[in-house]
Amino acid sequence: MGFNCGIVGLPNVGKSTLFNALTATASAQAANYPFCTIEPNVGRVAVPDPRLDALAKIGKSQKILPTSLEFVDIAGLVRGASRGEGLGNQFLANIREVDAIIHVLRCFVDDDVTHVEGGVDPVRDAEIIETELMLADLDSLEKRIVALQKKARGNDREAQAQVALMEPMIEVLREGRPARTAIPVGQEAAASRLQLMTTKPVLYVCNVEEASAATGNAFSAAVQARAAAEGAACVIVSAAIESEVSQLGEEDRKEFLDGLGLSDSGLDRVIAAGYGLLGLRTYFTVGPKETRAWTITAGTKAPQAAAVIHNDFERGFIACETVAYDDYVKYNGEAGAKEAGKMRIEGRDYVVQDGDVLLFRFNV
Repeated sequence: MGFNCGIVGLPNVGKSTLFNALTATASAQAANYPFCTIEPNVGRVAVPDPRLDALAKIGKSQKILPTSLEFVDIAGLVRGASRGEGLGNQFLANIREVDAIIHVLRCFVDDDVTHVEGGVDPVRDAEIIETELMLADLDSLEKRIVALQKKARGNDREAQAQVALMEPMIEVLREGRPARTAIPVGQEAAASRLQLMTTKPVLYVCNVEEASAATGNAFSAAVQARAAAEGAACVIVSAAIESEVSQLGEEDRKEFLDGLGLSDSGLDRVIAAGYGLLGLRTYFTVGPKETRAWTITAGTKAPQAAAVIHNDFERGFIACETVAYDDYVKYNGEAGAKEAGKMRIEGRDYVVQDGDVLLFRFNV
């Protein structure tokens, strides 16, 4: 099951530096000029989850296997990208292929780093990118809807449903609002199949200077206000700090962060926020060989959760032994939870909850 977040923004805002830190590699070229990243770079990163250590200790597991999330570093967009400015068409196509958008905004002043718009204003920068995405979405819908409207007039029910979904989106895009504001309740899956960029969930990442990493600054406060008005998430990081932290060992890392007044890495917060942005949940399997985290979407039922491990588990699903994480820890494992009456046998209709420790019964 693959999920990915595309890292977007204007050139020179810190996208590639953030990506390099996320993946702890130098695979994305971070240089002080536009379009240095021509092809999207892709990296998978472990999702930090302190619950894994607690479970592995109780289960006396030899290995810990966290779940992961994919990040795609997409080259910088510029004003006019929807008309092909810069390398706009190519980059917009890359954005269409991701599940969520991480929008990096420059919230620091540095005369040595060129800003393509001439000065630092992250809210303006956010509006530039969103406008380009909206214009590209509007162009895409307007090209598709004419043929669909013709089919709809001929009583083609599928075309009628498509037109009913697309027309309100075209209307809001023409008004300068993202397509996500016009998705009817229950039509989220149908909307996602249109591959529009402004229906994707957005996380704003404010890239601040080192001194503001713990508290943010006036620039990041303006972005937070915008995010709150949109119902979007927002995380403050210093990409320069994260680049250093990613090269340190665990002990040195903690000491370094403590010295800056940070309780955790900004990257950990970006990863966790990206995970939440996609509506993902984690369940666990625990044994002497390994403790492992598995990713599912919210609302996934037990047989489909089992399929994440192996398709045969879904096909031959009988039931699953289920213990909530807190109970597993409180009663020191499976045996203690069972004795305390905290282990349940759940069937096909059970919706797996975040933190469930599961053992599947199946017969193939």
